[in-house]
Amino acid sequence: MKTRLPFKILGYAFLGIGALFILAPIYLTLSIALKTRAETTANFFSPPTRLYLDNFISVINKANFWLMVQNSAFITVVSLLIMLIAVPMVSYAISRNASKAYYKWVYTIILMGIFVPFQAVMLPIYRHMGNLHLLNHAGLIIMYVTLSFAQGLFLCVGFLKNIPLELDQASKIDGCGVGLTFIRIIYPLMLPIIATILILNSLWLWNDFQLPLIMLNRHPDFWTLPLFIYNFKTEVSFDYNLAFAAFALSMAPITIMYVFTQKYIIGGLTEGSIK
Repeated sequence: MKTRLPFKILGYAFLGIGALFILAPIYLTLSIALKTRAETTANFFSPPTRLYLDNFISVINKANFWLMVQNSAFITVVSLLIMLIAVPMVSYAISRNASKAYYKWVYTIILMGIFVPFQAVMLPIYRHMGNLHLLNHAGLIIMYVTLSFAQGLFLCVGFLKNIPLELDQASKIDGCGVGLTFIRIIYPLMLPIIATILILNSLWLWNDFQLPLIMLNRHPDFWTLPLFIYNFKTEVSFDYNLAFAAFALSMAPITIMYVFTQKYIIGGLTEGSIK
């Protein structure tokens, strides 16, 4: 037991450092958002002396703020709905036909996308979507669904391999076709991994900056919340208090969702890897 004590202390020390790296930006964001400009100028890192909410009110009252919220919500919700229908369907087809060469090649080619960095395809995406006149919300949704396929397919196929084929056979005997079998039996059994994909992609879609910057930055009416914050400046100055209030407002919905659903991420990944 005594020999394990130093390792426990070292482990807790690493956890403490990790927690510090996570909590420090959150503290800084809320601290600056709740301070006046004079307080921030006097001491950037000090906590607020009082609850000052005018920064949040100013951000909310800014022109087009609610339009940015609407844009982010629309893109996130529509992209997730398409992902949660398309990815499990393709995964089911591949997992149940894994012995066939065609499906093996499709699976391998899609998985290769995991190893391609976004920076390598950034310029081709912009030029290709521009040629198709899809530098808009529809084009962004298409790209999100496309880029999510590799990770989603990898997780779902691994999960489906552990669902016995006898369920499909029993369903076929009862008169169900492939579609009904998937909808009534397989899809409900996939809910743990589907919840994992939902949460992981929600965090990505809501907070993504690079892809909207490439595809939507041509007109303010197309902006999402990250682009709104990126362009949150004047020609001569940058108001840190208002900017950090905007940070806090934009991260609040997804943070609340993550706090209440993080167990599904761990549960889905663990169940899919152990079964």
